[in-house]
Amino acid sequence: MSEYEQPGRLEREPSVEDVRQLMGASTPHFALHLRNRIRTLISGLPEEHPARVEGEREIGRLDAVAEGSERRGAQGHEEPAMPSLRGGAVPESSGSSGAA
Repeated sequence: MSEYEQPGRLEREPSVEDVRQLMGASTPHFALHLRNRIRTLISGLPEEHPARVEGEREIGRLDAVAEGSERRGAQGHEEPAMPSLRGGAVPESSGSSGAA
């Protein structure tokens, strides 16, 4: 939760730093969730407000991160299988686990 989302911070408008706190280390898995939180944060700000400008830029980046990480249709057909799934064999461990 960003500092801006704390209940005690409702008396002030969002800042660029508030947007950056939400951006953090965004991953494809959470990109759309973060995008929605940023959109909520900057809603109601004028278009020229620095936090809105930063937020809109980040929303575009998060959309690209989320869409670029998905595999759809034919794109996945040419990809190699994961090593652990080839032929159904499980790779042998070089270490001793103590089990026979």
